[in-house]
Amino acid sequence: MGVYGIDLGTTNSAIAAIDRDGRPEVIKDWSGAPTTPSVVLFPSAHDHVVGEGARRQARLDPDHVCTLVKRRMGEVDWRYVAHGRSWSAPAVSALILKSLMSDAEFAGEKVERAVITVPAYFGDEERRATIQAGTYAGLDVAGVLSEPIAAALSYGFSRLTDPLATATPDETVLVYDLGGGTFDATVIELADRRISVLAVDGDHQLGGADWDERLALHLSRRFCTEHPDAEDPLDDSAGAQALILAAERVKHELTETESTSVIVTHDEQRSVITVTRTELEDLTAGLLTRTLDLTASCLAGAAERGVHQVDRILLVGGSSRMPAVTRELTARFGLIPELSDPDLAVARGAAIYGDKLEIERLVRADLQSRGRLPGVGGLLDTDPADLHSACGRVAEAFGLPVSGVRRMLEIRVDTVVSRGFGVLAVSTHTGGLQVSWLVERNQPLPIRVRRSFGTMRADQDRIELTVVEQAGQDLSPRPEDTKVLIEGAIDDIPPGFEENSEVQISFEMGFDGVLHVTAFHVSAGLPLTLTAKTGATLSQSEVARELDQVQRSRRRDG
Repeated sequence: MGVYGIDLGTTNSAIAAIDRDGRPEVIKDWSGAPTTPSVVLFPSAHDHVVGEGARRQARLDPDHVCTLVKRRMGEVDWRYVAHGRSWSAPAVSALILKSLMSDAEFAGEKVERAVITVPAYFGDEERRATIQAGTYAGLDVAGVLSEPIAAALSYGFSRLTDPLATATPDETVLVYDLGGGTFDATVIELADRRISVLAVDGDHQLGGADWDERLALHLSRRFCTEHPDAEDPLDDSAGAQALILAAERVKHELTETESTSVIVTHDEQRSVITVTRTELEDLTAGLLTRTLDLTASCLAGAAERGVHQVDRILLVGGSSRMPAVTRELTARFGLIPELSDPDLAVARGAAIYGDKLEIERLVRADLQSRGRLPGVGGLLDTDPADLHSACGRVAEAFGLPVSGVRRMLEIRVDTVVSRGFGVLAVSTHTGGLQVSWLVERNQPLPIRVRRSFGTMRADQDRIELTVVEQAGQDLSPRPEDTKVLIEGAIDDIPPGFEENSEVQISFEMGFDGVLHVTAFHVSAGLPLTLTAKTGATLSQSEVARELDQVQRSRRRDG
């Protein structure tokens, strides 16, 4: 059918497809591994290594290894420079995507369209940067999907696709997603053929990599205590890479055992350091508390929408395996969390969503070709007989049961805004700039909102528009507490219009979380349509340069 699901992760990535039995299956790479480390090595200006090979060589060539690039998505000025070439976060991410596509092709799959997942708390720029990465990689990005929704789709797959699932009671689930570099908490309502996001919160600069850094610092201090005359391993790029890799290994081992030992070798000195699980938990207690506080904030957001309790907690993301996560979540929220395929659930859920989008596309195309598609409403508003016939034709063409096609059409995914969006306006009380919020976090999508403002003076010939995004946990009227997304202006307004002439500002946002803005001077009839652009609002020449660079860079086996 042709739409794949890609989990573009901070530390590991995966790709999945719907198999012949209609179930989501992760496509393994050439070595048989289900995930690919999100690490890129640039051995020269003209080639690159992605995955485990790059990760293994990180210690040997640390200055040319790019890690945790997902945390840089949407950052305006960030570039990774290697061998005189600069790479934006979307460009580096495109190399990871191309590696996944190549591995899938090795397994006999041709990847052209895909759904790519993003953290629920990603804002507009980060989502656009993800789409840009897909475009650089040569993908038709069918959609971007929040990772907790993907995990919930995977968890609730049988409920959504089994005709007998109507007997399964509805439930409200808290998805606690602690990945390698990001954290999301999401409250989701699961019902027959429906997934509804009620509230989200999170921090895309918080994840398992922070545990690794705390532990690496601890190992460094222990080493320096034993060898006071030796160089600190963290002061050397190769030593730091080795220490981070050792810390990651220790963290994984302490998930299964109470203590473990690691050998730290640097500056011709050697230490054997024993680390206990208790030590790790003490070192990282503040990080875990931060995730619990964000989870509590998410639950409070759900309560504002009338949902005051959850039926279960699902753990997603490899870092959620740490025993302290289960223990502290149970102590604070009174439910024992369940591990739900933490490493692969997101990719599988993305494949399910991609399958749904593809079936919708095929059924819509069938109806449209026969002139039976209604002018308004969705597919389910089509005449039942016409819809049944279209489902039958699609099912026959692809060897699917008609009931499966129809049920996939009926699956409904409702989600919310992850952050607030507003515009800068002049306060009538202070005369200074303040934020006027048009959209608040946890509002249901899609959103179409319009608000009227007035010009400041008569004969005003220019209107400047600044659109901002919520930067902190709470909405603030102060411009310095926001992130500027987009700036534009309506110019050359003719004279003759009074002070306080009406200017309408409209925000529209679909299920992909991408914002579109329109401003309209009502009396003058002058419009301004703005769409926030990815990253550094890349020029066409910059996009063309990066696209060419991505396409020309050769993948080398590590």
